[in-house]
Amino acid sequence: MNSGLQQLAMFAGSLTGSILLTLGQTIVVICVCFDMVRALSVPRSHSRFVANTVFTTLAWPSILISAVSVLIDAASGTWQDVAAGVFVMVMVIFRWRHGGDEDSWWKGKGKKLAGWFRRQAAFRPALAPAAA
Repeated sequence: MNSGLQQLAMFAGSLTGSILLTLGQTIVVICVCFDMVRALSVPRSHSRFVANTVFTTLAWPSILISAVSVLIDAASGTWQDVAAGVFVMVMVIFRWRHGGDEDSWWKGKGKKLAGWFRRQAAFRPALAPAAA
């Protein structure tokens, strides 16, 4: 086993690593629960809007947390946990990619955020102070 993977597995077994993994798995569970609320809510309702916004916001962190968890489980050699983690990760990716919905705060925000970043990064010429 690679020494980096050994260190990762050892860190996951420490108190700090266990706390971080528990917090990460809590984020994944919250993401999946809000996806269930989104699936069961009436279209164009407030609960669906909130659930879809939370799910869309937590999808990327959940995917990354699941990937790290799968890597730690693979380094530890717990193959049942690897299979379960991959299943959860694939399910979140599938629901995120194929659950397109118009009921989200993020709808249309990509272009607005890109324009804001462009304006912030634009070259602004420095004006010389007026001579007195």
